[in-house]
Amino acid sequence: MSAIWFDSNDVGDSFEFGEVHVTENEILEFAKKYDPQPFHVDEVQARNSIYEGLIASGWHTISMCMRLIVDNMLIPDSGCLGSPGADNVMWSQPVRPGDILKVKAELLEKIPSKSKPDRGFWVIKFIAFNQNNEDVMNMTIKIYLRKR
Repeated sequence: MSAIWFDSNDVGDSFEFGEVHVTENEILEFAKKYDPQPFHVDEVQARNSIYEGLIASGWHTISMCMRLIVDNMLIPDSGCLGSPGADNVMWSQPVRPGDILKVKAELLEKIPSKSKPDRGFWVIKFIAFNQNNEDVMNMTIKIYLRKR
């Protein structure tokens, strides 16, 4: 994928990113450090939970997807200036060891900056799917971009 700038794409354009393979070790490492709930860190307790097995933290899922986004869309020579945040974050299915995630995105809106004519915002919907093409996470992000 080529570098993105405010004016490099049109509303309605879609993007696809690579894959990430989810491992049990990564689930445990992330959760032990950042989200140590029993169904993320303890296989026995996870089996006895409503999830019936170990699952990744939603924040870990977002982090894995963000890596794909950065590597494939926000590459170093892009016009990206950061993001003020995400809206409507949803985790629709648990992510489990062995899952393979892929991310798709759609450019929903372009908002020129009122105060800085050389930049603006993209509003993008990101959806992560597992190997069964089930939606596991979706969110809408605003990205601040320079114009070319």
